[in-house]
Amino acid sequence: MSGLQCLATETIWFDKHRYDEAEKRFYEGVNGPSTKQQQVKTALQQAKGRQQKRQHRNSSSHAAGDQELISRMKSLELENQTLHKVVEEMRAALQKLETRVAVLEKTPAPAAVPCAKAAPVQAAPVKQVKVENGDDDDDDIDLFGSDDDDEEAERLKQERLDAYAAKKAKKPALIAKSSILLDVKPWDDETDMAKLEECVRSVQMDGLLWGASKLVPVGYGIKKLQINCVVEDDKVGTDILEEEITKFEDFVQSVDVAAFNKI
Repeated sequence: MSGLQCLATETIWFDKHRYDEAEKRFYEGVNGPSTKQQQVKTALQQAKGRQQKRQHRNSSSHAAGDQELISRMKSLELENQTLHKVVEEMRAALQKLETRVAVLEKTPAPAAVPCAKAAPVQAAPVKQVKVENGDDDDDDIDLFGSDDDDEEAERLKQERLDAYAAKKAKKPALIAKSSILLDVKPWDDETDMAKLEECVRSVQMDGLLWGASKLVPVGYGIKKLQINCVVEDDKVGTDILEEEITKFEDFVQSVDVAAFNKI
């Protein structure tokens, strides 16, 4: 069997793609385009719409910019006109000032008013004292003054000094005082603190005044006596107080000054 006969007997469809394409076109014509083509077409329409919106936005922005530029130009023109008016007014004022200066320069200065003639000053009349020669007139004139005036002045001065001294003597003198806080320590915890305080307060002298007192714990059951007193500085000192208090050897071990304040 030859080749043509073999091909004639074959059932292969070599042009099937042409018929498929023709069938697709037929159904597209009847039912409309396929879904894929619709999507492509929709995308193209959307892109075209976006492009149109962008062009519209650009055109509107350009229009707004142009409007703003126009408004600024108008405001600048108004300011320019105002400045021109101010300059013209200043020129007019300057011209008036120059005119006034020129007029003043041409006008002659008024003559100076002559000063009034000063009246002559009359000298005060000098009273002449007539001196007559004579022994009686010489006796009446005291050229060096009298000693009675000096004695009177000295007496007045002495009286004033005596009055001031008496007044100062009557004025009470300021007494300097001090407040002293003493710490009186016993020998041990068996010391009678009431008796110790009694011994301390028994110390009496001019310018000494005892005040409040209290017992302060020291340690191991021992307490010290803390007592306050006011003294006159000229009459009583801390050394005298310590010496007098330490004489009670049976009760007092030592005396210390805890505080010293001027009053």
